[in-house]
Amino acid sequence: MADPRFYCSEPISSGQTLELPAALAHHVRVRRLEAGSMLILFDGKGGEIAGTLRFQDKKAVVLLGEHQPRESELNGEITLLQGLPAGDKMDWIIEKAVELGVTRILPIAANRSVLKLAGPRLEKRLEHWRAIVVSASEQCGRNRLMQISAPQSFEQALLVAPPGLRLLCDPDAKQTLGEQLTAENKMQKTMRSVSLLIGPEGGWSAEETSVAATQQVVTVKFGLRVLRTETAGIALAAATTALLGW
Repeated sequence: MADPRFYCSEPISSGQTLELPAALAHHVRVRRLEAGSMLILFDGKGGEIAGTLRFQDKKAVVLLGEHQPRESELNGEITLLQGLPAGDKMDWIIEKAVELGVTRILPIAANRSVLKLAGPRLEKRLEHWRAIVVSASEQCGRNRLMQISAPQSFEQALLVAPPGLRLLCDPDAKQTLGEQLTAENKMQKTMRSVSLLIGPEGGWSAEETSVAATQQVVTVKFGLRVLRTETAGIALAAATTALLGW
């Protein structure tokens, strides 16, 4: 059985005797780990360190070994520009995006987004989303945390999205995802960045698609079926990874 993995919010280093932060110490106790148990810590900056758990009075301490530069990131960056879906669908999208190796998610408060977030509610939801990133990273073996920002407008998201190929999912597009990626890969030889734009329920508005057209965004379709918003981004990210050999 694999040793349990935990994200540590504090920097870690080889040979360190680390007193676990309160939240992490609580997590370890909830998992009912005993003194002498082996566990793996990562701080999100790359690599991981295995250590031995000890308890000193009410404190949980880990004796860390050597840093292991193990990585499980893709060979390129995928940015998911996701129109905010209704309910808690974003939770599922975030979890699966982490598992698939997505580099960052830029949530978009789209014109047709039902979910509206502001003030304390926004801060609480953002904290919740980042906790999902941590939990999913611990489970799937990533040692770098996927980035997730606060929701922003369509125009703002395009301004901060990384340079590179930008693909907007549209069931009425003439080109498929595969055709576009194949063509771009031949021209660029080594693609390293792809952004995927996924609309909320009801899709992007005419205003948003007009803005996209001025920002060198290419529309593509994915198969013959119309995918739900919580399915589309995950499906396109998985397909992009496979098609580009990442």
